[in-house]
Amino acid sequence: MAGEDDDTERTEDPTQKRLDEALQRGDVVKSQEVNTWFVLGTATLILMSFSGSMSRGILTMLRGVLAQAHDIPVDGHSLVLVMRTLGLGTIAAIALPFALIALGAVAGNMVQHRLVFSAESLKPKLSKVSPGAGFARLFSKIAFANFVKGLLKLTLIGSVIAAILWPKRHEFDALVTMDPAVLMPLVQSLSLEVLGTVVAILAILAAVDYLFQYRNWYERQKMSLREMKEEFRQTEGDPAVKAKIRQLRVQRAKKRMMADVPKASVVITNPTHFAVALQYERGMNAPVCLAKGADHIAFKIREVAEAHDIPVVENPPLARALYATVELEQEVPPEHYKAVAEVIGYVMRLKGALRH
Repeated sequence: MAGEDDDTERTEDPTQKRLDEALQRGDVVKSQEVNTWFVLGTATLILMSFSGSMSRGILTMLRGVLAQAHDIPVDGHSLVLVMRTLGLGTIAAIALPFALIALGAVAGNMVQHRLVFSAESLKPKLSKVSPGAGFARLFSKIAFANFVKGLLKLTLIGSVIAAILWPKRHEFDALVTMDPAVLMPLVQSLSLEVLGTVVAILAILAAVDYLFQYRNWYERQKMSLREMKEEFRQTEGDPAVKAKIRQLRVQRAKKRMMADVPKASVVITNPTHFAVALQYERGMNAPVCLAKGADHIAFKIREVAEAHDIPVVENPPLARALYATVELEQEVPPEHYKAVAEVIGYVMRLKGALRH
């Protein structure tokens, strides 16, 4: 049963690799309420800042058209030119505000996650057309939460707008008789009041919805113990394979070490537990360790040394000290210079005596 739980229950927090893979797939935290708030907030700021210039630009263009209506040709080609001129004038008047709204929509995404370019969502999936999967999504926890959120938003915003407009209901009858020059500022003021209130309410809803969406996304990224182990094997390597590689490296290092023993000038032993093979030639700063080992390896080092007539000197304190402090292909530490020099001097004198 424990094995089944490991495979099915996602109880572990996601790793950074898991989160990066989700981002590459385009699976990111996204609250539509945050996007809506940014777009509506940008539109409100635009209405406050650009409504006058937009309305004046469009008004000037239309006033000119109406003033010269009797001079405007209405044949096919001329009518197309007139419509094109009106269209370009309208676009010029609203281009900057709409560009800012588009930037607001992009900003609404960027505050939630960095920009992602992924074709994963475009790939055909059977679950997208499966009636069973569609039915499950329709009655899922997220669908129910979205329904409640939409109902709450509609009720709350509708109630607030009604509370703002209801006291002014008697003023609306007089709007049809007002001069346009007076009507436009009144409508602008009322629109800003409504939009400002709606933006304030949506700010709270967007914050709550983002936390809800983030929690759902994070829970979706959680991993089971089996997934954690599999990812560890992929990133760190299978422990069994790594142990085998380490064993092979040690074996190759031992072979190289044994191959260097015949080059040694002397082998210092414990006599049975440790063996250290040193090489010294004239011009070297200090003797260099070619091989060292304990127990079985020490025996092999002595065996190779004796087979190649390398002097073997028993000096237990020095053998233990060198085994503990010097590494392969490193020089003997200065604190052992004197003791090693005595051994090498003894070996050289021994070789000189043998030659005579």
